[in-house]
Amino acid sequence: MSDGDDAQLLADYAVCREIMFAASKNYSFASRVLPRGRLHHVEALYALLRVGDDRVDVSSGEFGSALDAINDWETRYWEAFAQGRADHPVLRAYLNTARACDIPPETMRPYFRSMREDLTITRFDTFVDVIRYMEGSALPVGRAMTHILGVRAPYTFEEALPRADSLAVAMQLSNFWRDIAEDWARGRIYLPLEDMRRFGVTEDDLGRGQVTPAFAALLEFEIARTETYYQHAQSGIKHLAVGRWGVMSGLCIYRAILRDIRRRHYDVFNGRTGATHLEKFACTVRALCGPWNNNHRAV
Repeated sequence: MSDGDDAQLLADYAVCREIMFAASKNYSFASRVLPRGRLHHVEALYALLRVGDDRVDVSSGEFGSALDAINDWETRYWEAFAQGRADHPVLRAYLNTARACDIPPETMRPYFRSMREDLTITRFDTFVDVIRYMEGSALPVGRAMTHILGVRAPYTFEEALPRADSLAVAMQLSNFWRDIAEDWARGRIYLPLEDMRRFGVTEDDLGRGQVTPAFAALLEFEIARTETYYQHAQSGIKHLAVGRWGVMSGLCIYRAILRDIRRRHYDVFNGRTGATHLEKFACTVRALCGPWNNNHRAV
C-alpha cells in the first residue's frame, strides 16, 4: 500500500470514528478500553450500520425515498466487495476491516433485509417476530465483532457465536425498552403485541405516556426476559481472544439501562434512561477485575 493509500485509509477511519462518537455515547464510552489495534475496525463496523440506519430513520438525502436510499447503500456495499474498492469513506474502511478480520460479506445480508423491513413493518405480534427482526438488525453486529476480536484456544468460533448473538440481542432489547416513546413517535412499537394484550396495555396507553400498573408489569416482564440474554452473553466473554475488558464494559453499560428504567419506576416517557458518566466509569473498573479478564495483556 502506498503512502497515499495509507493516508486515505486513515482519513476514512477518522470519518467512521466521528460517526460513532456522534451517534452513541454508550458504545463510544465502552470502545475506549478496546485494544487500539482493533478499535478502528469496531468504528468501521459501527459506521457502516449507522449510515444505513440513518438512511431509514433520519434522512434519505438525495434519494427519492428511504427505500431507494437503503437499496443504494446495499448496492454500493456489494460492489465494494466485488470490485475491491469503494468511493465512500465508510465503505472503504469497512472493506479493509472485513479483509483484515476475515468477516464474510454475507454477514451483513440480514442487516439490509431488516433495514428494508423497518420501512413497512412497524408492529411485531410475538417475541419470536422481534427476534427474527433482530437476526438482521442486531446479530450481524455481534458476529462481526467476534471476527474483529477473535476467539482464543481452546474455544471455537462456533462456541463463541451464540453468546455474541445473546449480547447483541440484549443490547438492542435494552434500547427498545428505553426508546419506547421515541419509537412511538416514529410510528413503531417493538413491544410484542401478544405481551401488550397479556398485560392489558394498549397502543393508546403508549401514546398517552402514562406509567400505569399494567405498563410497569409489562416492562418488568420484558426487562427480566432481557436479563436472561445478558446472563448468557456474559458466560461467553472468556471466549474472546482480545477485547474482553471492552466487551464486558459495554455489557455493563447497556445493562444499566434496565437498572435505570427500574429506578425510574418504569417511566420511559420522560427523560433519557441509562447509566450516568460516573456509572459508566464504574462499569469499566468492574469489568477490568472480572474472571473473564484473567489475561490482562490480551484485553
